[in-house]
Amino acid sequence: MNQKPQKNIVLIGFMGCGKSSVAKALGKSFRMEVIEMDEMISAQQNLPIPEIFDRFGEEYFRDLETALLEQLQGRTGCVISCGGGVPLRPVNVAKMKALGEVVLLTATPETIYTRTCGDDNRPNLKNRKSPEAIAELLEQRRPSYEAAADYMVATDGRSVEAICEELVHRI
Repeated sequence: MNQKPQKNIVLIGFMGCGKSSVAKALGKSFRMEVIEMDEMISAQQNLPIPEIFDRFGEEYFRDLETALLEQLQGRTGCVISCGGGVPLRPVNVAKMKALGEVVLLTATPETIYTRTCGDDNRPNLKNRKSPEAIAELLEQRRPSYEAAADYMVATDGRSVEAICEELVHRI
C-alpha cells in the first residue's frame, strides 16, 4: 500500500464503528502491530470484559484502560484500537494524543445497531438494544469523541478497504 506512518494510529469511536476491522486491515497493510485494548485488558485480567464489568464495575474497567494507555507510552509502529469509552476521560485523551494520530470512526445509530445487535460481549449495550437507545448514548459521548479526534472518518456503507484508503491519505 503506502509507506508506514511515522506515528502510531489510535482508533476511537463507539462500539460497532469498525475499529477492530480497520485496525486489522491497517496493521496488515503497513506491517504494524495491532493492539486491541479490550483484548489486552481481558488477557491481563484473565476475564472476559462483561465479567470485569459485572464483578468490579465500570469505573474499575475505566481505570484498567487508563493504566494500559500508560503502559503503551513509548511504543511505536502500532495501530491501537481503543474501547468505546476510552476517550471519555481527559487523562486518556492526553495519553492517546501522546501515542499518535487519533482517528474517530463514526457510524449512525442504525448502522451500529445492525453491527452489534447479536453481540452480547458489549456491557454498555446490555440494556440498549435499539437504534434509539444507542443514539442516546452516542450523543452523550459525541463531544468527548470529537474533542479527542485529529481526524474523523464515517464508516456507514463503506468497505474496510475504502476506509483504510481514506486514512492513508490523511495520516
